Amino acid sequence: MKTTGYAARHAGAPLAPFSFERRELRPNDVAMEILYCGVCHSDLHQVRDDWGGAVFPLVPGHEIIGRVTAVGSEVKKFRLGDAVAVGCMVDSCQHCDQCALGEEQFCREGMTATYGSPDRISGELTNGGYSKHMVVREEFVLSVPAGLDLSRAAPLLCAGVTTYSPLRTWGVVPGSRVGVVGLGGLGHMAIKLASAMGAVVTVISRSASKTVAAHALGADRVLVSTDKDAIQKAQSSLDLIIDTVPVDHEVGAYVPLLDIDGALVLVGQIGPMGQPSSVPLIMGRRRIAGSLIGGIEQTQELLEFCASKNILPECEVIGIDQINTAFERMERSDVHYRFVIDMATLPSTL
Repeated sequence: MKTTGYAARHAGAPLAPFSFERRELRPNDVAMEILYCGVCHSDLHQVRDDWGGAVFPLVPGHEIIGRVTAVGSEVKKFRLGDAVAVGCMVDSCQHCDQCALGEEQFCREGMTATYGSPDRISGELTNGGYSKHMVVREEFVLSVPAGLDLSRAAPLLCAGVTTYSPLRTWGVVPGSRVGVVGLGGLGHMAIKLASAMGAVVTVISRSASKTVAAHALGADRVLVSTDKDAIQKAQSSLDLIIDTVPVDHEVGAYVPLLDIDGALVLVGQIGPMGQPSSVPLIMGRRRIAGSLIGGIEQTQELLEFCASKNILPECEVIGIDQINTAFERMERSDVHYRFVIDMATLPSTL
């Protein structure tokens, strides 16, 4: 299937129109027209090959909302016209212990990423959602519940599940005390989701300037990290901290805010980090952990939860021709939480 998209031709190159082939439908495949695609900070990292290993030309995008246009002969769950979604994965081995547990992101043989990964059958590289059409294995296609605004739902497929998963893994219930570090695309979703679960939510920020925005999203209070007296008084006051900051920062400064058996979970920064003191970890049986997106079952659970609670990301919808400007704005934090591309702005032919 010939389709169109926007691709980086080499590391650091601006995204530009690109024609390429999607695979023919296999018996267990779902084909879709892409309606909307979220813009994730990791797309920018991959285009610049910040983490190494990127292969070009590269079509980014792993927060995808679409509508089914065709199904393979063995597909059971989807029909033509269904509203569907695709997140950060499009395949896994499906037989290891982690896949059996619904944790495909931790597949022992390595999950197949939505873009930049070799297809498990043909070996061709996957291409992402900054494109007009997509073909995905049925098991990795999600149903979009009725009631979710399709134009705003795309970031749930990465930013949403990335913050939902640790909230579920660490057992957040009504009354849980949850801290959120960072008020960007990930952080604003963590606030909304934790608040909807009944948690008491504290936003940890370097200044009080985010107070109004934090409360509007559902936070109960803002703790200014540069206020030493406030930080001292807040020690041992949180059960869980979701740290969404995407760059190297002083993680250890937040650990004393955790109560005994509390956890600080990193979901933003990827790469080397400073060495925190072991003292608050040992003295409070606290822990620092990480979390990677979520499995397919949990992502579907998230979509259902958001539909039931009317939770949607705060988005700025753009045309595909604005993507390079959006990358520049995202790098300087000049975005109202999340960009979403309206793929109707991408021509079917170039």
